[in-house]
Amino acid sequence: MSERNLLWVLAIVVGVLSGFAAVLLKQSIHYLGMVVRNAFPGQQYHWLYLITPGIGMLLALLFVKFILRDNIGHGVTRVLRAISRNEAQIKPHNTWSSLVSSAMTIGLGGSVGAEAPIVYTGAAIGSNVARVLGLPYKQMTILLGCGAAGAVAGIFKAPIAGVLFTLEILMFNISMTSILPLLFSSVSATMVTYLLMGNTVSIPGSLVPFELGNIPYYVLLGVVCGFVSLYFLRTTLRVEDKLGKMRNPYIKWGMCALLLGLLIFLFPPLYGEGYDSVSAILNGGADSEVKWIFPEGIIDRKWIVLIFFVAIMLVKVYATAFTNAGGGVGGTFGPTIFTGAITGFVLARLVGNLGIASLPEANFTLVGMAGLMAGVMQAPLTAIFLVAEITGGYSLMFPLMITSAISFATIRIFEQYSIYSKRVAQQGDLLTHDSDRAVLTLLRTSDFIEKDFKPIEIGASLGDLVKIIASSNRNIVPVVDSDNIFQGIVLVDDVRSHMFNESLYDRIHIYNLVKDAPGILSQDERMESVMDKFESTGAWNLPVKDADGHYIGFVSKSKIFSSYRDQLHQVSHD
Repeated sequence: MSERNLLWVLAIVVGVLSGFAAVLLKQSIHYLGMVVRNAFPGQQYHWLYLITPGIGMLLALLFVKFILRDNIGHGVTRVLRAISRNEAQIKPHNTWSSLVSSAMTIGLGGSVGAEAPIVYTGAAIGSNVARVLGLPYKQMTILLGCGAAGAVAGIFKAPIAGVLFTLEILMFNISMTSILPLLFSSVSATMVTYLLMGNTVSIPGSLVPFELGNIPYYVLLGVVCGFVSLYFLRTTLRVEDKLGKMRNPYIKWGMCALLLGLLIFLFPPLYGEGYDSVSAILNGGADSEVKWIFPEGIIDRKWIVLIFFVAIMLVKVYATAFTNAGGGVGGTFGPTIFTGAITGFVLARLVGNLGIASLPEANFTLVGMAGLMAGVMQAPLTAIFLVAEITGGYSLMFPLMITSAISFATIRIFEQYSIYSKRVAQQGDLLTHDSDRAVLTLLRTSDFIEKDFKPIEIGASLGDLVKIIASSNRNIVPVVDSDNIFQGIVLVDDVRSHMFNESLYDRIHIYNLVKDAPGILSQDERMESVMDKFESTGAWNLPVKDADGHYIGFVSKSKIFSSYRDQLHQVSHD
């Protein structure tokens, strides 16, 4: 079988496996949720619901800490890091561990989404299929992408969105040759979900036809979604960073469980993924969500409902951060969709309450979902087609495009990276659609260290130096002390006039000849920084030290260029 045909077959296999994983996760979450609801018959809302999210977080925490002993949170970010740093290799346990931990977290009420864990699972399936078969980095990366595409397509029944998610968020400079495997994987995963769960849309809604007169409000919604996306992204990272400084995981769990329980008590739609509440709003049942906490007579006051959902829009990000920081395993994909739906509803209800216009709340709820996804994930095409596929809202394609594009443009003014890529970018490991930067990210300084430069101690004589030069084919001699601490370099050209005068061999010492290197590299330095130093110094060879200052070797610019050409050919996926 040719390499191309083998890749196509494996893409289908990975898609089928990812589809089964998506169904298993969805059904596990549904089953655990039913167990909780059946434990309180006749109760739509119960005090004990405040306890179950904390229990789910604790179970996930103990599972990860004592069984896995590995960090599996922030699945999409970890997939990005695996592509750029680990040669697309993901540990075998990730093919199932995220399913177990996220099912416990979300099924018992954790306020996170299942999409990031299933993406991590699908990517791990693709990566490990390639690893078992001994495929090279290029094919492994494509199959990893196939797994992610299949996971998104399977859990949402959205094959187009699965492909676009991989292209916009995970992959880089992918060619048409690689798109076909993604399509095969995405379609096969969707077929598995259709066969096992039916072909109805994931979140049905009662939509009305699009009206041209509402375009200004969709433009306004795009701007609002852009700023809410900025708030969502920065608040999530800030809260998680602050909570991450707490060393004791059990104290952190207790605090986060308490805060999450309080938020759910005040705002019941925060319980779990929140898709039931989104579905209720899409079908005109927004006021019924308020009945859970307010007496029947109060909901007739039109501003109560609006204020209630504005508060939910603002605190959902905290509920998500508390769930993840407290030991739960889940993603921000679902919370982004939820918050976007609330944002669209709030804008439509506000305009209506002010008497400015009567807007279709279901339509704006749906479009708001895409608007926030386009901003938080900075993936407008994924947002447009995902929302259209999971709601059947293809009739609203035009407002989906308007709002998503404007939201994306708005947040890009203030934030360059998505919620998934920001931390990876800060570490210098982010692959982009820029070929140069993508290739440089894939290169490792440690792979280019040459150790055939013979060092000399700083107290040695010119005679000792001549012996080293005679036995070496290099024109640079590194200088170290007795502890191998790097001191500088001696250039052969600088001592050429003394080399044939034997009377100077014992009179001149290396400390008389040593000079500073034009630049110094560390063995784990980012390749982009390495190339900047070569560019600024004009050198062709630069020394490398470890963290303690010990001499390791040299890096040659010509060797990097040669590897760069090979890697660029691989990244282009001929």
